Amino acid sequence: MATLFTRIIEGELPGRFVWSDDRCVAFLTIAPISPGHTLVVPRDEIDHWIDADDDLLAHLTAVSRTIGRAVDRAFEPNRVAVIVAGFEVPHLHIHVLGAESEHQLRFENADPTVGSDVLDDHLRRLRAALVELGHADRVPAT
Repeated sequence: MATLFTRIIEGELPGRFVWSDDRCVAFLTIAPISPGHTLVVPRDEIDHWIDADDDLLAHLTAVSRTIGRAVDRAFEPNRVAVIVAGFEVPHLHIHVLGAESEHQLRFENADPTVGSDVLDDHLRRLRAALVELGHADRVPAT
């Protein structure tokens, strides 16, 4: 059975995509810890990050850094952090998010009540930042 993330990648479930290439995608989480909280997800279903090959991990890291630069530009947090946990969805994913303190980097701080209008604003701002950073070719139009 396909993971939740595979279903989002394949368009069966909605997603707010900010990045797409042949190896991975990046989309906003529906329960952000901070504005622009994005998940970088390989297209291939890999359960645990230690099972990914070195080339894929390097690619996911590079994309996460690019997304992190866009989060920094769009939202100006104190720091941009990454988290690799993988407990809720058995599909490798890297959380990229801005943070004002280390304390903020806890999943209990995720807010599932953020409205669609706010998430759409985050989507617009991140896409614009990625275009400004020279990655228009990877930013989906819709």
